[in-house]
Parts: sequence; C-alpha cells; structure tokens
Amino acid sequence: MAISLCTFNVNSIRSRVALIERWLKEKRNIDILCFQEIKCEEERFPADVFESMGYRCAINGQKRLNGVAICSKLPLHDIKTGFDNEYLDRDSRLIQATIKETVILNCYVPRGGLEGSDPYLYKMRFYDALTAYTKTLLKNDKKVVLLGDFNVALEEKDLYDKEAFEGAVGFLPSEREKLKQLLSVGLTDCFRKVHPNEKAFTWWDYRNAAIWRNEGMRIDYILASESLCQNIESIDIDLWTRRRRTPTPSDHAPVVALFKEL
Repeated sequence: MAISLCTFNVNSIRSRVALIERWLKEKRNIDILCFQEIKCEEERFPADVFESMGYRCAINGQKRLNGVAICSKLPLHDIKTGFDNEYLDRDSRLIQATIKETVILNCYVPRGGLEGSDPYLYKMRFYDALTAYTKTLLKNDKKVVLLGDFNVALEEKDLYDKEAFEGAVGFLPSEREKLKQLLSVGLTDCFRKVHPNEKAFTWWDYRNAAIWRNEGMRIDYILASESLCQNIESIDIDLWTRRRRTPTPSDHAPVVALFKEL
C-alpha cells in the first residue's frame, strides 16, 4: 500500500491547526505529517486534534520559537530528540523516528544571516553537524528520509528571479554549497528527481501579494536515500493551504510525496 509523506513549515501550529484540519479532512489524506516551526512546547501542541484523525504525534517543542513534530498514522518507533551535538541541540530543530524500516529525520535549519554574522556561522555549523550525522545514519540504515525547511534555494530554478535574491540570505553561494555537501552523502532531492526542470516554490513572502505573483523560493525539501527514491510514485507542492485568506495561511506550502512503500 502506498504511503504519503508530507513536510510543512506551519509557522505556528496553534495558528494553523484549523486550516490543517480542514485540509486533511476535505482535500488530502496524508499518512505521515512532518511539521517545522511549530512555535510551542510539547504540552501546548494540539495533539488531540491530530489524534482524533488517527495520528500519533512525537514532538520536539520550544516556547514561541522553532520546534518540530512528526504525526503519523503508522506506528512510530525509536523517537529521538537529542543528538549529542551543540549545534543540533541548541534549539528544537530536529526530531527522528523510525516508521516501518525507514528512518525519518525532520529538520528545521536556521535561517542564518549575512556572511560573518553569528546567525550565519550558526547555520553553517548546523549544516556541518547535520551532514556528519546523516552520513553516519546512512551507513547504519539503508532507508533514510531527511525532510523539512532547509532555508536554502539550491539552484536558480528554485527562485522566481535570480537577480532579486543576489547576495540574499537563502541563496548565498556558501549556503548552497552546504546543501550540496549534505546531498553528497547519499541523498536525492525527490522533487527534482520527479520534476527535473519545473520551476516551483514552497515559500512566498506575506508582503506584496507574493503568492499571487508566484514570487517565491523552493526551500522545503524531501531528501531520501536512493533506494527510497526508486519507490516514489509522485511528489507535489500543494498550494491549497497557502492560497487561503481565512484561516490565515503559513508563508510555506506543504510538499507531499507518495511512496510505493517505506
């Protein structure tokens, strides 16, 4: 039976829960939901809403900032929220669980800043730590999915206008190099595997009606080990939640992949 897997930066789960509930009930049946930027501690996460729809939730929360969660209709095993690394554990940005035989690693990479700034250095070191950890993970487990908000557009076709992002955070050459290094440990960008030339985005600024002008960036990814990528039936960016006026949407859209199996 095919399994659907979603990554979605919700920009506050409590502000978005009504929209997500409607999306799941009316538009999309998702087996595994991976949320980033939930912006709440575990006890304030609306787990009851998701449990009423058949999900079990694992949460790595933080007060008012960051936070990640995995909500799954399939059993979750070996849940992990601490990674014994000062950069991976500084904020609540990473959660891991095993579903069937696949390790799911849900990640919210720091936004960063201009080169040389403290936020920039944090982002660079976070990427280095994430790459090292993922490399080890791939050695021990044949099937790994690393997904989430990576806060980097990898190629020019991941931007609506290259000139608009020249020198901007999220498209700095050094940031793109870090994402390439992460991919090089044995991961494939699932969206690009299925849609090699499509210009599509996952984030749009709230200002200037950017969603309606389609002035966006693709910074949310589902990355998977090659054996899993061979099992992909489809992958798309679902714009329904982003094009809402009410309830207020996130500035990101979910990416949904359908795997033949995990």
